[in-house]
Amino acid sequence: MGNLLKVLTCTDLEQEPNFFLDFENAQPTEAEREVWDQVDVVLKDAKAILDELQAYKGAGQEIREAIQNPSDDALQEQAWAAVVPLVGKLKKFYEFSQRLEAALHSLLGALTNETYSDPTQHLEREQALAKQFAEILHFTLRFDELKMTNPAIQNDFSYYRRTLSRMRINNVPAEGENEVNNELANRISLFYADATPMLKTLSDGTTKFVSENKNLPIENTTDCLSTMASVCKVMLETPEYRSRFNSEDTVSFCLRVMVGVIILYDYVHPVGAFAKSSKIDMKGCIKVLKDQPPNSVDGLLNALRYTTKHLNDESTNKTIKSMLQ
Repeated sequence: MGNLLKVLTCTDLEQEPNFFLDFENAQPTEAEREVWDQVDVVLKDAKAILDELQAYKGAGQEIREAIQNPSDDALQEQAWAAVVPLVGKLKKFYEFSQRLEAALHSLLGALTNETYSDPTQHLEREQALAKQFAEILHFTLRFDELKMTNPAIQNDFSYYRRTLSRMRINNVPAEGENEVNNELANRISLFYADATPMLKTLSDGTTKFVSENKNLPIENTTDCLSTMASVCKVMLETPEYRSRFNSEDTVSFCLRVMVGVIILYDYVHPVGAFAKSSKIDMKGCIKVLKDQPPNSVDGLLNALRYTTKHLNDESTNKTIKSMLQ
């Protein structure tokens, strides 16, 4: 309880961490190697998942024709044949979210333990793990952006479930049923029903990590998140650091990570990222976003507006609210 009170009442935005986190070149030390190897296996598949999601076209045409011509068996079969492999992909994305959550648990375990006395030391001395944590956040926001703009995902899955239950009622053997049984279908359906399913997986996973590790003070986790946000902000607003980025892509990577970690903090911290007691300089972070070229960060500003938990709380500073209007 003392720890929780400490988190709730902490009002000082301490001296911001001032070091360069090398998102481009950080390599694991011997001490980091074991966790880094586990997480690397998962992250190696992340790009392929994003590529598949970006290329996901859906079976809208086939489904429409089947629904408009319910007695035409050939059209029903065509729609089913189009949907089954797509459901295989949706299942694969869902299963990847489970692997991502397990990877996040491994990283949080390493970045919040008592090896170092504070989160700044953890992030500065375990840069390869911090980079992997950043890559998970970057993937998460990108996945959810793509999912939000693709209504075919939920339409395809709904059609699959409706058709499957009709086949069961009529005792028609369903090729493809082995792919996704009823219990798994319920879980997948819940996953895609969320506007930002990967972010929900990460925030639920982080909350679960905190509750499962009662020996770790909650602020070990929340301070790790707020420090990561501060590091990103300081690197983006400090010309000396920013000039060390070899690629302009690192700027957008850093911005996306900063926003992802703010949203995660807002879900996990008892009073969120926008309260006076928050250890994240929200005004500074929003200013950094607004200083970027016009239209380049609309998606990230919208993520703060619409996917955070506490922005609309009465306790949120009016200046912050107006900056995000």
